[in-house]
Amino acid sequence: MDGETGARTPAKFQHRDLTAAGEPRAEVPLSRLETLWINTGTLCNVECAHCYIESSPTNDRLVYLTADEAAPFLDEAKAMGAREIGFTGGEPFLNPDMIAMTEAALARGFEVLILTNAMRPMMRPKVQEGLLSLQARFPKQLTLRVSLDHYSAAGHDAERGEGAFEASLTGLEWLRDNGFRFTIAGRGLTGEDDTQLRKGFAAMFAARAIPLEAHDPAALVIFPEMDPARDVPEITTACWSILGKTPQDMMCATSRMVVKRKGAAAPVVLSCTLLPYDEEFEMGANLAEASQPVKLNHPFCAQFCVLGGASCSG
Repeated sequence: MDGETGARTPAKFQHRDLTAAGEPRAEVPLSRLETLWINTGTLCNVECAHCYIESSPTNDRLVYLTADEAAPFLDEAKAMGAREIGFTGGEPFLNPDMIAMTEAALARGFEVLILTNAMRPMMRPKVQEGLLSLQARFPKQLTLRVSLDHYSAAGHDAERGEGAFEASLTGLEWLRDNGFRFTIAGRGLTGEDDTQLRKGFAAMFAARAIPLEAHDPAALVIFPEMDPARDVPEITTACWSILGKTPQDMMCATSRMVVKRKGAAAPVVLSCTLLPYDEEFEMGANLAEASQPVKLNHPFCAQFCVLGGASCSG
């Protein structure tokens, strides 16, 4: 591994096959397709202070994917034995075809994970009606992961804007009251360690009657923060044995993401959820083309996956 803390060395992450020190860059083969992510579009009802995908009410660099466009990818994922379809954004419930795409995935037998802020887009009557219908028909297949950056209103609203915490809690309580399966995604924005964050969330869950176990990493995932400008080690082939990890531990060993770029004629497949704009990680027009190995040539590969030990999947 090659790197220190502080500002990132400009020579790093420049060559697909070699690190700045000339060592062979690590790569991750697709061992199996377990999760297919569908990006529903980068438009969002809020603009976070630190959003890796830069979602906002005006960012439409990734446009709304339609149900018709998603269908061939769902069929291909089914044929490849995938278990899960994940919907991310932006805010997925802004997409007019969100309920239709979810239904299509559930009807094919997939487990479905929807990443949402649980705010106004999810609480619109038409969306609520659609979700209640899907919940009644596919109760064991559907999970919503609600983004709560911090257990306090002050911590969460500092990232998402005043009133965002209570708006998300209102949506979370609606999910609870209607029997939905849900989890929480928090973030390490405040400098608190994992134990402190989980203790804070546990107290908040108890106060708001949220039936989740804060110390269960499946119920409450705490994502590491990502900063493309921070100096991080480049991951070499030697790092696997140094770190006691394998390529199969990485998110891109089992997942891919479908996006549609603004102005594009058709969707494309990317290596993962974290790198929506980097053309180097665009892998093909379908999942078969996207089955090639992924070179770990980005700071997020190190920060989030290899060193952070995180994954977006459920």
